[in-house]
Amino acid sequence: MKNLQNKNIIIGITAGIAAYKTIDLIRLLRKSQANVRVVMTEAAKAFITPLTLQAISGNQIAESLLDSNAELAMGHIELAKWADAVVIAPATADFIARIRVGMANDLLSTLCLATAAPILIAPAMNQQMYYQTITQDNLQALQARGVQCVGPNTGEQACGDIGAGRMSEPTEILFAINNLFTPQDCVGLSVLITAGATQEALDPVRFLTNHSSGKMGFALAENFAQRGATVTVVAGAVNLTTPMGVKRIDIISANDMLNVVQTEVARHNIFIACAAVADFRPAQVSPQKMKKNPMVSKETMTLKLVRNPDIVTTIAAMTKNRPFVVGFAAETQNVVAYAKEKLLRKNLDMICANDVSEGKGFNQEQNALHIFWKIGQEIFEKPLHLTTKKQLGRDIVDLILMQLNR
Repeated sequence: MKNLQNKNIIIGITAGIAAYKTIDLIRLLRKSQANVRVVMTEAAKAFITPLTLQAISGNQIAESLLDSNAELAMGHIELAKWADAVVIAPATADFIARIRVGMANDLLSTLCLATAAPILIAPAMNQQMYYQTITQDNLQALQARGVQCVGPNTGEQACGDIGAGRMSEPTEILFAINNLFTPQDCVGLSVLITAGATQEALDPVRFLTNHSSGKMGFALAENFAQRGATVTVVAGAVNLTTPMGVKRIDIISANDMLNVVQTEVARHNIFIACAAVADFRPAQVSPQKMKKNPMVSKETMTLKLVRNPDIVTTIAAMTKNRPFVVGFAAETQNVVAYAKEKLLRKNLDMICANDVSEGKGFNQEQNALHIFWKIGQEIFEKPLHLTTKKQLGRDIVDLILMQLNR
């Protein structure tokens, strides 16, 4: 994750069985080019060894507040100043209680008190301990003071209980750490995005579709979610992992997509029609596989198609609870002219147009776009030059926010 590059992250480990997951978290942080220092409580060493953590983090492990060599240089204060973020994973009920009242009786709790960096905790404990009123009070008090919390998850626990208290997965914690360094300028926004290709059935084994991978739509969803928005993706035929913090609804056909969008859209401020929706579908779907007749020397077949609903036009025509509507236009010629015409004809607030001739755009990691939007009767344009779809996602979100805040 780009936001974590060269960031100084302290990983605090307390005495929980979930400490084994923290090894993978440290690996993910280093893969994101973050600098990692590990601080353990004494009891944490019963669950995972300092030598293991030293090998994974690439740095010496800090274990004791009373290390005379480290404290010659006021080591705990230097660590507190070094950190861009302090992450406690796992954070036990005991440790949560101690930092709530400001105790500083070991190195990790002292760091939490001495640092000006943001603190993120990943609670991990038995479900009964988690649900105790005092634990909930402690968590609420910490969050009111600006300490951020990720999880816990619900599921089977090491003790055999089932309930809340499982530490979040390393990828979830990584997402939360990344968000510490991401502008939270989309908090309060709710975004509905369509992504990927629809499939229009011919018979039980064949369908009409296109080359869309859904990567652009998922990049937009990821960026909105990282910046604090509530995001739902209505996904066609895609082979992509759902971004962290994003709700996903899978569909098959254009009609399926329209039905879901119409059900969901009233709850959203922004609608982005990024999916490559089939313009037409077969007029009739054969209930059985269509077979070649060996007795007939027929070399051609006529297929009757009917027009699919235009989803983005339908949403743009809403008169009640209409969201900010963004369309996409994949063209093979006259990209600028066609995009401007669609912006006006479909009554869109913004359109993102790209040239997909000669294999460009579809199913690629990079793309280039022309963005058009209207203010009154005037159309404005911004070209986004060839770059990754993740970067394009960030740029498009910036442009949408600019219009919403105008």
